Amino acid sequence: MQEKVISRWADATPHAAALIEGLRDIGYSLETAISDIVDNSITAGAQRIEIATETYSDEPYIAIIDDGLGMTEDELVAAMRPGSRNPLATRDEPDLGRFGLGLKSASFSQCRRLTVVSRRSGQTSAAIWDLDDVAERNEWAVQLPDHFDLIPGIEKLGQQGTLVLWQKLDRLTGGYSHNAAKRAEVINQRIAETERHLRLVFHRFMEDAKPLRILLNGRLLRPLDPFARKNPAIISDPEETLTLIRGDVEIQSFTLPHHKQMSKTEWEDIGGPEGHLKSQGFYLYRGKRLILHGTWFGLCRQSELTKLSRVRIDIPNSMDADWKIDVKKSSAQLPPVVRDRLKKVIERILAGSKRTYSKRGQKLVDHERLPMWHRIQADGQIRYRPNIEHPAFADFAESLPPDLRRGFFNCIALVGASLPIETLHADMAGTAEQIVPDKVDEDTLAQAVQATLSVLLSARKDIKEIKSMMKDVDPFRSAWDDTERIIAATIETKEDT
Repeated sequence: MQEKVISRWADATPHAAALIEGLRDIGYSLETAISDIVDNSITAGAQRIEIATETYSDEPYIAIIDDGLGMTEDELVAAMRPGSRNPLATRDEPDLGRFGLGLKSASFSQCRRLTVVSRRSGQTSAAIWDLDDVAERNEWAVQLPDHFDLIPGIEKLGQQGTLVLWQKLDRLTGGYSHNAAKRAEVINQRIAETERHLRLVFHRFMEDAKPLRILLNGRLLRPLDPFARKNPAIISDPEETLTLIRGDVEIQSFTLPHHKQMSKTEWEDIGGPEGHLKSQGFYLYRGKRLILHGTWFGLCRQSELTKLSRVRIDIPNSMDADWKIDVKKSSAQLPPVVRDRLKKVIERILAGSKRTYSKRGQKLVDHERLPMWHRIQADGQIRYRPNIEHPAFADFAESLPPDLRRGFFNCIALVGASLPIETLHADMAGTAEQIVPDKVDEDTLAQAVQATLSVLLSARKDIKEIKSMMKDVDPFRSAWDDTERIIAATIETKEDT
């Protein structure tokens, strides 16, 4: 039997100044910090959240105001306490909180002065953490002001709700603390970057039957659906459920439409600043709130052919520990029990994305469609070679004397052998949708159309079939209006003669 060790006890209460400064460096960005405050507003039942900024004054600030339930003074003081909730405690289903640290750690990551004003049942309460005061006093004590009139943003607070005010924005000045214009420019740029993050992270709340309204300086933000579900060309698989001890994991895969089936604005908006290559993969939601996106959790590599694949994963807040959701609610780890299921899902949805590209690509190298290039796969290698039998080449070669014909085909072969593989690979890995065929002039296009048309008519193809074949290959596809006009003129000339 183990003997009981007689121990003495010593006070190990953390120094307020040291610990509260440490909370500033958990790793929040401005967008994840503001999102954490929005989480609290949603948990409080808010239907309207406004983010108001003042960046040009000598004392810039950011205010987040909601119309949620609000708090009493006792509840407000408890909310201002670091670690106000045990992460192991059971939370209500709509509760987006995690550690009870979000309000404080998110705020301190961006500012040195946090003021929270809350109103419930006509009663207004306020509390302030000022890190400069904490450093001086070294006490876990918040200020409870008696007067609220001079608090910026309080005029936007309604009959009930909460105002979170950030002042002393030392982490947002970009080093321009004494240059008001430059400081405002830096803060405004960061706010602009935050806008897209909010539209994406909370898009499902903003799409509800009773939608959450998020405003930025009075402008209503539109939800950003990463799956483009309103686009008729979207491909979605049936939702499947994985039932585990702590709750259900819901999984649904999507294949985005090809960029030719979307407007340029919609394509770029969904792809974001890093593009679709970095946006593919799993989208993990906790209580409809996006936690993590743009990762395959190491199950496969990001590639150009799979960049249209996106998988929605929904988990309840009861599974936080299993997924190792962090304080910022911006990272997670895949539980082994879920990994095996996702391996099977990934094989299916990636195949769908590859088919979207391969189907279009096949038309460009289909030997029945008179392509300009042949795709040759042999000995583990893939080569692209100009099709010297294409009517545009063959017709011109027939018009040349034999001694020049050999030189012409040599030139064509050199073009094929000089394909800039490395450059194409780099461009395709980045912004493939920006790669377009070079334009040809009227005379060049007319020569190619007339030569191709002559061969196909000789093969007894009807005009409808001819147009279908030509429309799928360049240079005709990218200049189809002009191609159709030249076809019509050529046929009319043949009929007249």
